[in-house]
Amino acid sequence: MSIQGFEEWLATPQGQYVLDWELGRHDLLVADIFGFNAVQIGLPQHDFLRANRMPLRLRCDERQRETAVAGLQTDLHQLPFATTSVDLVVLPHLLEFDENPHQILREVERILVPEGHVIVTGFNPYSLWGARRKLTRRKAAPPWRGNYISVPRLKDWFALLGFETRGGVFGCYAPAVTQEKWLRRLQFLESAGDRWWPFAGAAYILQAVKRVSGMRLITPVWRDRKARAEALAPVTQRLDVRKDGQ
Repeated sequence: MSIQGFEEWLATPQGQYVLDWELGRHDLLVADIFGFNAVQIGLPQHDFLRANRMPLRLRCDERQRETAVAGLQTDLHQLPFATTSVDLVVLPHLLEFDENPHQILREVERILVPEGHVIVTGFNPYSLWGARRKLTRRKAAPPWRGNYISVPRLKDWFALLGFETRGGVFGCYAPAVTQEKWLRRLQFLESAGDRWWPFAGAAYILQAVKRVSGMRLITPVWRDRKARAEALAPVTQRLDVRKDGQ
């Protein structure tokens, strides 16, 4: 995966600028999404589910972590979750840095319950950062590597899989400067960008809901859903105990 090095970039002033905006927006989005199981795929050292109140919140990644991050190491293209067992999936900057983003979305559609939510974070190719990516000579350096996915294109992918786009937001309107002092001085562009050029933000967050045609929800089977959620909990506990014993 070409996301290698992206985590280190997030610790820089430029990366922290993006990360702070995204975490703040996720806090607002996930706080009112209810259910039993929520899964974050990618960037497990940053908790994009911290404001969510579901009883089981799990973070997945392909690599083994030395840090004590509660989570699951797995193949992201073949997720180890039962079909229609997850209420919320968040994908922070995963699709644009993966070689097979369509397979990841197919797996997300499989594991989501009807009316389940998916939230995708990505870089906007139609922004100052997107222009910088095309002009830079160091495309191997994060965050310029990868294939930036536009919002219209992502909406098309959603529609093909039966998702209905619920909403989205753009942010991070400052140019791709690297020094913290300039990022602070350009802070006024956030409110100006939201008002005058809302589609030109460097980053976006897009939310969609899984729709099942012909399905009629009468009453959710809460007892069965709760039992499946509790059945997953011991798996996470065993992983944590194993890490503590290493």
